[in-house]
Amino acid sequence: MPHRITVLGAGYAGAYAAGRLARHLHPDDVEITVVNAEPDFVERLRLHQLAAGPDLRRYELAELFAGTGIRLRPARVTAVDAERRTVTVTGDGGPDRLDHDTLLYALGSTVADHGVPGVAEHAFHVAGRPSALRLRRRLDEPAGNGSVLVVGGNLTGIEVATEIAESRPGLDVTLVTSGELGGWLGPRARRHLLRAFDRFGIAVHEHTTVERVGATGVVAADGTAFASDVTVWAAGFAVHPIAAASGLAVADDGRVLVDRLMRSVSHPGVYAVGDSAHAIGRNGRPLPMSCASAGATAMQAVSAIVGDLTGRRIPKTTLAHLGNHLSLGRRDAIYQLVDGEERSRSWALCGRPAARAKAAVLRVAAFGMAHPTFGMPTRRYRLAAEPDRATEVVAA
Repeated sequence: MPHRITVLGAGYAGAYAAGRLARHLHPDDVEITVVNAEPDFVERLRLHQLAAGPDLRRYELAELFAGTGIRLRPARVTAVDAERRTVTVTGDGGPDRLDHDTLLYALGSTVADHGVPGVAEHAFHVAGRPSALRLRRRLDEPAGNGSVLVVGGNLTGIEVATEIAESRPGLDVTLVTSGELGGWLGPRARRHLLRAFDRFGIAVHEHTTVERVGATGVVAADGTAFASDVTVWAAGFAVHPIAAASGLAVADDGRVLVDRLMRSVSHPGVYAVGDSAHAIGRNGRPLPMSCASAGATAMQAVSAIVGDLTGRRIPKTTLAHLGNHLSLGRRDAIYQLVDGEERSRSWALCGRPAARAKAAVLRVAAFGMAHPTFGMPTRRYRLAAEPDRATEVVAA
């Protein structure tokens, strides 16, 4: 009987890992199933563009996985039983249970409401394709006029605010943040950011914590009311509670606790990647939720799974956060390098060159879903007669 590998989630981490596994393990020895709520690969880094403008190019997972032997199961994961090695899903055919020998957990993250009343009922977000489309429909309603309030001064909040301001100039855009807008950036990058906000006419309210969200705006902790026709919540991300309920050991934020090789610290045969994994980076801190972390953790997990099943040595992938890349509309951007302690360096790439660089990164990321080895030759290894969990690790 083939060794059953189930991959939960087909985002940047899950889809990439599944494709690499299919190209490194012999098809006679393994059966790889990918469970994803949508039939398409969603470019999450472009969802702010989808919310503000036209449809993006579709990448059907069935087409991306064509010829790999991967079985795609369009369904929503509702539960994971780590002890019994089962996953409960709900799709068009109703609920079903999938058994596995190896599980790769890559369910990603969603918007974090931080317990603020009214977020679920009244706010919009761009943490998923359905929610981004819902926001776009709402933005279409004011017929080119109205006000938009973005809550959150992080990367997503900045990208949403500038994208809407550029794509829909008739809307008044305001951003509210609990900290200092772009306070983590180096001096040059922050000056560029503030000039972009001035150019777009985006009003900014710093050091303002939102305490409640209503149908017509928000109320800050100091009692200040901010009116808006549309409120976009971009105050960070949180993982789905499925991992915590599965029996897997998780961190305080619900991410799966993993070792250096992305193995669950509590359950052999379970690996976690991307936003779902509490992985410690080269600087001794948890990797941030990001596309860059998705790629690094996925590559490391694939190496570990292949090594554990075939007995081969497991190379170590560098786990480091190198910088922040944020769009300021379609023709402007910032790439801010960070040091080993994730502090912004003085150098940053700004303007059109940074925008072109980010566009190239997004194209490469999408290309990597269908070509996870990026054209390099691959070899499909046979499984060991009795696979053991490999312990030998070598530097890449």
